[in-house]
This record gives sequence, structure tokens and C-alpha cells, in this order.
Amino acid sequence: MRKNIEKKIEIPEGIKCSYKDFVLTCTKDSSSLQRKISIPGVEVKIEKNDILLTAEKGNKNSYKKIVSSIAHIKNSFAGLQEQFVYNLEVVYIHFPISLKIEGGRLTVNNFFGEKKPRSAKILPNVEVEITGQKIKISSANKEAAGQTAANFEKVTRVRRRDKRIYQDGIYIVEKPHGGKSG
Repeated sequence: MRKNIEKKIEIPEGIKCSYKDFVLTCTKDSSSLQRKISIPGVEVKIEKNDILLTAEKGNKNSYKKIVSSIAHIKNSFAGLQEQFVYNLEVVYIHFPISLKIEGGRLTVNNFFGEKKPRSAKILPNVEVEITGQKIKISSANKEAAGQTAANFEKVTRVRRRDKRIYQDGIYIVEKPHGGKSG
């Protein structure tokens, strides 16, 4: 059954949004986030203090895509107001691991005594701080911060060994708390 679908998001105070060429740009002070919103049959408008997503002949799939886009937009608003922070810890038992940031990559040296260093990508607009055995990742973009944390965890994944004994690696200890849904 096809019906009209209309969802509205209120733009928080202090944030300005514009929509052009399927890209929604939200800015607050000096920080800015962009998100591509291109859903076939769905129109995006900015009216006064609201973002309006409408589908003339929507079905359940377009409804799902609209609701997902709303969640991403709300994450953008939350990130512009306060950055998303992931805390990670470096754990080693067998060989001391050393970390270094070079360009847009994190280099992990001496993981399990390996001679060749491993490296993980740091996404753009993500800040990484290393203090001893703790790593702090922060960004206004939730997806970029989360992907960078996942890259760090993945680069030190243990394979073909007993994970109860070989617990070396980089692990996410604390994630940002989820926002309000609705």
C-alpha cells in the first residue's frame, strides 16, 4: 500500500543547515558536517527551523530509508554540539607494543614480536591522542570516529591462537552513549 510519508526534524538552536545537490550541510561555529541524502522518490526541504523529508508515494522501504536518514541527521546534530569520544586500551602480555601516528595512519610496532609493523587508517576529521596505554579518539562525525576505533581494533586481531592466552591487542573500552531516538 502506497501512502504519503512525511517526517520532520527540528534543527537545534545555533545550528544552520543547507541542502544542495543531495548534500545536507550542517554548521555550528567553525565546525561543519556534510551528509549525502539521496533517496529515490523522497524530497528533502528545509523550512524555517525544520528539515522535512517527504515521499509522495512511499512504501515500507522508503519509510525505512527516511527513518535511517533521520537517525544520521540527529547524530550530526549531536556531534556538532559535543564530540563523540571512543576510549581504547592497548593490552600486551608477551611483547611490548609501541604505537606511533604517521600521517593519516596508526603504526603498531612489535605486535607479538613481529618485525613488520602493522598500520590502521585514521579517517579525516578524527583526532587521536595516545597517552601511555590509552588511546582517545574524538570526532564530530560518529561514523568516522567509530570506524577509526574499529580499524585500530581490527589491526591487532588475534588469529590462529588461543584467545584465552594471547590477549594482546587494542580494545574499545568505552563508546559514546546513544542519543534519543524517535
